[in-house]
Amino acid sequence: MSFRLRVLALVALVALTATAATAWLVLRQASQQITESVTADQKTTAMITDELRGYGMRHGTWEGVASVVERLHGQTGQRIRLITEGGEVLVDTDHLQGRRAREVTDPPISVNPRHVLHLPETELPPGIVSAVTAQIDDYRQGIFHAACLTRSGAQVLVTDGPYGVPRYSASPADGLQAVADCAAPTSSDVARRRDQEMVSACVGPTRAPAVFPSPTPGKPRDDEPADGKPLTRCLRQAFSQRVVEFAPQTLAVYVGARDEPTPSPLAVGPVLVATGLVAVLAIAGSLLVSRRVLRPIEALTSASRRLGAGDLTERVPVVGQDELAVLARSFNRMADSLQRGEERQRRLVADVAHELRTPLANLRGYLEALKDGVVPPDPALFASLHEEAVLQQRIVDDLQDLALAEAGTLVYHRSVVDLAELLETCRIAHQAVADAAGVLLVTSAADPVHVNADPDRLRQVLGNLLSNALRATAGGAVTLAATGAGQQAVITVADTGTGITPEHLPYVFDRFWRADAARGRSTGGSGLGLAIVRQIVADHGGTVSVASEFGVGTTFTIHLPLLLTVH
Repeated sequence: MSFRLRVLALVALVALTATAATAWLVLRQASQQITESVTADQKTTAMITDELRGYGMRHGTWEGVASVVERLHGQTGQRIRLITEGGEVLVDTDHLQGRRAREVTDPPISVNPRHVLHLPETELPPGIVSAVTAQIDDYRQGIFHAACLTRSGAQVLVTDGPYGVPRYSASPADGLQAVADCAAPTSSDVARRRDQEMVSACVGPTRAPAVFPSPTPGKPRDDEPADGKPLTRCLRQAFSQRVVEFAPQTLAVYVGARDEPTPSPLAVGPVLVATGLVAVLAIAGSLLVSRRVLRPIEALTSASRRLGAGDLTERVPVVGQDELAVLARSFNRMADSLQRGEERQRRLVADVAHELRTPLANLRGYLEALKDGVVPPDPALFASLHEEAVLQQRIVDDLQDLALAEAGTLVYHRSVVDLAELLETCRIAHQAVADAAGVLLVTSAADPVHVNADPDRLRQVLGNLLSNALRATAGGAVTLAATGAGQQAVITVADTGTGITPEHLPYVFDRFWRADAARGRSTGGSGLGLAIVRQIVADHGGTVSVASEFGVGTTFTIHLPLLLTVH
């Protein structure tokens, strides 16, 4: 598989995975929030209906329920609407707030405040008909009593009575007067007789098992426990049918309004469409990115292939400032370096051939003349031939030193070197040559200056510089100086010789360069000394520079790391 396809596949995989994970997280979080919202609404609705049912059971009337509804609205923020079985609006929080009633949305919730008769699950006790009849009458009187207490503002206390029928009483804090004013009236004979007839029908010849028929055949009513016992069920239905006449009526409770926001199921389709769109955009973007990345890489590959084949003039175009542009610039610099190296190598071969051709031709000519007897042998001729051989040997030695230094294999034996002593040693070694040329050779090193270097190689460096200075100076002076400047040791070799023209200064450290354009032997030297000087100084972590004024003199300056602590 090509690199482009691998990049495309990788980016597409990452994009699809990221978008799918994001979509899954969004759906999961949204679904969880919707579920939590629906659950919270259900809990709120259940709390409202439970409190309303408790109010009706406790007070025996719906009078005064408006304050409860208003409090529930304040707690939940929900719009609450109560409607009786006859369709009458009992309470609406929109009316309480002085606004027009909004339309309702959901089906109403039925709130039945009537108590249910609790009968034993085992066999019914004797006299159950009379007991149930008495419970109906007690419940009737209790409801009337509780409603009266509610209207009078007294607190209603509820206790459990037989068979789950509550007992109502006033709080002792309300006094005996409240109890006296709300004494329950005695039930009429007609009501008691109807109670007796309804309950007795459950055990009479007809055994009416369905006094309160269920809406769905075989399914008990919501207010009737399904115990499967016909007599028990009949007694409960008879109780429920009789209390309908006096117990608080069932209310239809609406919670919320049509214009209120309700949580809706999260649409999966738009999320999937967005995910697919993101994936398509990611793939298209990866195509563009791969094209943008691979085009310069292809150009670099083609250029490097041609460069490897020997075309050192090959370059790649550079566009922008990004990493690929940096890579292209690096490639071009590498190609430039290779081309310059190739050119230097060619010049070196040509220079070496030029340097050796003339003396070797001279040697060959004289040797052939001696062989043929054309030139008589004499000491002066042998001395001249020996001088030429020594010169060639020096050129070869210098070439070897330079090659080793540039390859990093030149051996250095470092030690602590006192530059003042080193300069004095060099002065003594070249004093005879200076005297023969009539040149004043002096040193200047006021304070001890120490460096960590190879003393022999430093003497070689200074020897090359001094030799050049003495050859360029006639009747003048050459000064050697060493000083410390910060963390650098500074060595200067200054002469008052002929100097170097400005156009020649950039080439003084090149191989085989001489100020003598004719490359004559009058100035001596191999033309490699300054190249060797620069390489040795660089290997010691230093730099060398030159400043010259034609006809005034030349100064070479060497900077080396200063050794601050001498052991």
